[in-house]
Amino acid sequence: QVQLVESGGGLVQAGGSLRLSCAASRGTFGTYAVAWFRQAPGTERAFVGGISWRGTTTTYTNSVKGRFTISRDNAKNTVFLQMNNLKPEDTAVYYCAARRVAGVGTTRDDYDYWGQGTQVTVSS
Repeated sequence: QVQLVESGGGLVQAGGSLRLSCAASRGTFGTYAVAWFRQAPGTERAFVGGISWRGTTTTYTNSVKGRFTISRDNAKNTVFLQMNNLKPEDTAVYYCAARRVAGVGTTRDDYDYWGQGTQVTVSS
């Protein structure tokens, strides 16, 4: 069973960048597909993007394509979410999630393990 811890959130101006990290413990992270979700106040938790367990495939929701990049370093049991050209509408709590399957799922029910979340706030 894997445990996930996100870090790297904060306050940034519109147009700025942040890099979130999702560190895993208690497991071989390289056997898990990992995704990022986000939840703004009053909204459902929504899929942002994901990466397959070997990092060969990434998938993104349309609103972040070209701005966000997911990568992973399995030797360090860490997945990254690089967020560039941030917009106020990207403000949310960001969660990483993992499942012991090769490919990326795009719904909350696809994932068994979740981190506690990290706040990202983008000011205009």
